[in-house]
Amino acid sequence: MDRTKGQVEAAITEAITRFEREYLGRGPREAKAYILDDMVLVRLTGILSPAERQLSDESGGIEMIKQMRSRLVESCSDDLEALVEEEVDLEVVSMHTDISAQTGERVFVFVLSGDLASRWE
Repeated sequence: MDRTKGQVEAAITEAITRFEREYLGRGPREAKAYILDDMVLVRLTGILSPAERQLSDESGGIEMIKQMRSRLVESCSDDLEALVEEEVDLEVVSMHTDISAQTGERVFVFVLSGDLASRWE
């Protein structure tokens, strides 16, 4: 691999941010990808819309936001995995995600078919 670890992390961050903007209509306020052994962790902050922030204060609102966002991500999980695979040249074995409707953060964990971090050791 001719790119540095930081360059690959930046490319993943940009790809996921662009996807969030195009697919969900708004991007995160901040995003950062981290390569850890055979995993890629992506942390997005500031992802809730103003309407979702308001809904999170209502009874049942947090669960509603979590369910809706989870379904949206599940419906496009193949596309998200393909974005990561393109940047790391490894297969994504599984993807895990969670969102906090209280803090407006989302975390993705992509488990890869090999130890990506070892490429830079």
